[in-house]
Amino acid sequence: MVKKKVDDEDSKGAVGKEHVSKKRTSSEKRMTAREREDLLIENFVGLQHAMTNLSVKFESLSDNITKLLQVFEEAAKSFVSGDKLDDKSMLKKIDSLLEQNKTIAKGLILMEGSLRNRSEVVEQESSYSETSYPKPRPLPSL
Repeated sequence: MVKKKVDDEDSKGAVGKEHVSKKRTSSEKRMTAREREDLLIENFVGLQHAMTNLSVKFESLSDNITKLLQVFEEAAKSFVSGDKLDDKSMLKKIDSLLEQNKTIAKGLILMEGSLRNRSEVVEQESSYSETSYPKPRPLPSL
């Protein structure tokens, strides 16, 4: 006999449990002891197969982690024992770039100043020409 639990809410909001039983019909047959044993053996073999696969996967994962740790160890060793000459040459290159940057910045400032002076001169000339000289008339068309 199979019993099924069903949760119902009564009018007060409390949860009650009601047992509903389901009877087997005559078309359903019961498993024999031999069938149960065969099913248990089949399930046990399947479980062993899954456990074997899991064990192989864990071994592979362990190997990969070991390789990764070796890479980190080698990187740390090379970082600690790194050549100081490379650091000096890198610092010289950075200093050179800073000097070039300063030179470029000075050039841009000078160009900006000359452009401002030019625009001020052009504005003064245009205001001077408008007040003192009349605009020329267009040429007659033929």
